[in-house]
Amino acid sequence: MRRIKGFNKARRSLARENFWEPFATSQGLAPQTKQVFLSVQKAVDRIMGDVRDKGDEALFDYTEKLDGARLDSLEVDRREVVAAYDVINKEVVAALEFAAGRIWDFHVACEHKTGVFPVDKHLSRRVLPLQRVGLYVPGGRAAYPSTVLMMAIPAGVAGVEEIIMVSPPGRDGRIPAPTLVAADIAKVNRIFKLGGAQAIAALAFGTESVPRVDKICGPGNIFVTLAKKMVYGTVDIDGLEGPSEIVIVADEKAKPSLCAADLLAQAEHDPLASVVLITTSADLAKRVDEEIEIQLSKLKRRSTIKKAIDAGMLVIVDDMSQAVELANLFAPEHLSIMASNASALVRKIHNAGCIFVGENSPVVLGDYVAGPSHVLPTGGSARFGSPLGVADFLKVTNIISLDKPAMRKLSKAARVVAEAERLDAHAEAVARRVIASDLPAKARQAGAKQSRRFPSRLRGEGHGEGEK
Repeated sequence: MRRIKGFNKARRSLARENFWEPFATSQGLAPQTKQVFLSVQKAVDRIMGDVRDKGDEALFDYTEKLDGARLDSLEVDRREVVAAYDVINKEVVAALEFAAGRIWDFHVACEHKTGVFPVDKHLSRRVLPLQRVGLYVPGGRAAYPSTVLMMAIPAGVAGVEEIIMVSPPGRDGRIPAPTLVAADIAKVNRIFKLGGAQAIAALAFGTESVPRVDKICGPGNIFVTLAKKMVYGTVDIDGLEGPSEIVIVADEKAKPSLCAADLLAQAEHDPLASVVLITTSADLAKRVDEEIEIQLSKLKRRSTIKKAIDAGMLVIVDDMSQAVELANLFAPEHLSIMASNASALVRKIHNAGCIFVGENSPVVLGDYVAGPSHVLPTGGSARFGSPLGVADFLKVTNIISLDKPAMRKLSKAARVVAEAERLDAHAEAVARRVIASDLPAKARQAGAKQSRRFPSRLRGEGHGEGEK
């Protein structure tokens, strides 16, 4: 890991100009970044266009070309899901069910209710679940059944009518058994063997087999992320999730072995993962670096991990206030505080997807079983973004229902503002209602005057010849 000493130098290193920086600065892409990015964008453009124009035909074609899987059907049959239970260890099923229970309980406790909620006599808000959502579950480097739970369960708590899941198949044409079991536990309605930009296109535009959804959620590689960016507006998206991130803020009392273990765990996700230790102790930084080498040699995915670790940072600052300022600047997906005053530091953190307080709150427990969703803002978007939750699967409609007196009360100010904006049609739309509301009253007044002038006629009293 790179060692950076001093606040100002660290500030320059941790400042992020844009979301795409991790992709652009990867060791694999750096020599020809511009050329590679142009080709990636062109590839995504072509895939999206083909799926929109050709539907299932394009999906079968790209799945064979890009995933190496020749499929007879895009949709996972119920028999495949049942068979998945026979493939995986019962202990794994039990662990997934345990995690699902905690995730469900957490999101139910967040109390996002649906229905109509009056604000006053004339104004209200109606909160409804989305009708159909699409969940992208990554594959490739590993199976991610936990991601299924972390997205599908909040959607279920929200009351989404239909949950569609897509995940890339292996060369054998199958989605990993743990992923299928997790989908079954989380009550996913339909599953499709689709990955990459073609999966996002199918969910956004719909095909003969894949229904069009209202919103797409889930992390993926650069192709998936660019595709989500392209379809935003056609459908909603949860955000643009990049590679995994962890920042550890630690003092001299933190345990080097635990700091190293947590950095390695997040580096395991992706060679582009961001791993950063910010500490007030140069000795701790040195010992964490040494511990990383020891632990890394024993890990199965060390080739992936090493790329992220080599690009990682060990930052040494003068005090905790500097450490906190740098953490807020970086706005990490995961922020772990391993310091003697960890709880007190939490209120000073403004930008983080999830905060892990103390050595007994490792990020890994948040990844799997703590309860909150592990789908978190990345790339610095924790400055304004939030974790995936029930609210992401709800929509709000405001309702305005005015009676005549309320309409008249609001009309004068509305007319004045409309005229100030030189929108005479707006002003006229209000004026006509005010005039119309005046008519019955004027008619009554006119009727009263006429009654005084011609009392017998208005009361239906005739003027017979004998009554002259």
